[in-house]
Amino acid sequence: MIRTQIAIPTLVRVKPGAAGRVGLYARRHGFNEIVVLHSADLHMDLMQRLCDGLKAEDIGVLHRWPVQEASFEQARELFPRIPARTRAIIGYGGGKALDVAKYVAFLTRLPYIAVPTSLSNDGFCSPQSSLTLEGRRKSLPSAMPFGVALDTEICLAAPEILWLSGVGDLVAKLTAVADWKLAFNAVGTLVDDFAALLSDATVFQFIARPTRDIEGVRLLGTSLMLNGIAMEVCGSSRPASGSEHLISHALDSLGGKPRMHGLQVGVAAYLVSLLQGQNSAVIADLFDRTGFWNAVAADPFRRGDWLEALRRAPSIKQDFYTVLSSRDCLPEADQFLRTDPHLQRCVTD
Repeated sequence: MIRTQIAIPTLVRVKPGAAGRVGLYARRHGFNEIVVLHSADLHMDLMQRLCDGLKAEDIGVLHRWPVQEASFEQARELFPRIPARTRAIIGYGGGKALDVAKYVAFLTRLPYIAVPTSLSNDGFCSPQSSLTLEGRRKSLPSAMPFGVALDTEICLAAPEILWLSGVGDLVAKLTAVADWKLAFNAVGTLVDDFAALLSDATVFQFIARPTRDIEGVRLLGTSLMLNGIAMEVCGSSRPASGSEHLISHALDSLGGKPRMHGLQVGVAAYLVSLLQGQNSAVIADLFDRTGFWNAVAADPFRRGDWLEALRRAPSIKQDFYTVLSSRDCLPEADQFLRTDPHLQRCVTD
């Protein structure tokens, strides 16, 4: 399929203090009346930064609603309540609020500005919304944000586990692109070379300086944002999601203890890299340098859950060829879970 038009953010600010300047950005683009959808547990100090900036630019806040859950039902409830004179929707907070805000903006055909307060995954700038529908997780078609205002000071102050989750989601791009190329060789799935190159390049951009400081936040945030854009470039999740995401979705379906998406995906990406026979050392080294392994080892996964997830993963998506489709990977994966020194720390009986 040849795509003749893609949507990318017009407004991009990745800098300290960006959240307090959203009013200025909105004013420049004529968004004089807006609706804010925010995380229900957003700290009042963070809310005040946004509201003060909106007030300073005389931006009318028609409604300010907390998002309780990342569900289609929540988005459906909010959609008809958006006033007709609304000029833009602002999503502020964590992934749940941003996914709901993005989907409501998609339904109302309004410009959407994402203002993330953490970097736990690439969802703040992607053409999809991850929402539950009747309790089951779905990736629903959505629209790319008109703007992204990423306040590096706020994201740096977020809990470290959210940063590590973002690191885990980022390295999954290596295994996703490898699966994509494997699918081309096995079943002829077309690869968009630019999207694949963009996705790979963003990972190595961050690997060059994976520090948890203002510059590291800028690099991680930019990398995750560009991965979302890579999906828009090719009209597919292939540059960012492969067999490692299938394993994570399968783990979610087991209904056990909820885990952060990026932590599941990061461990799965390392396991998948061993099955693919490439990038394992790169991923392991990055996880060593960032403290990812230590964070997962502090609360390890259950081996039985991972083996069941590996059984289910190939059937999660129809016509989605990955290394898990190429052969029965379960015996190899089980062996790696039992013998690999990194995975031994992450998985327990």
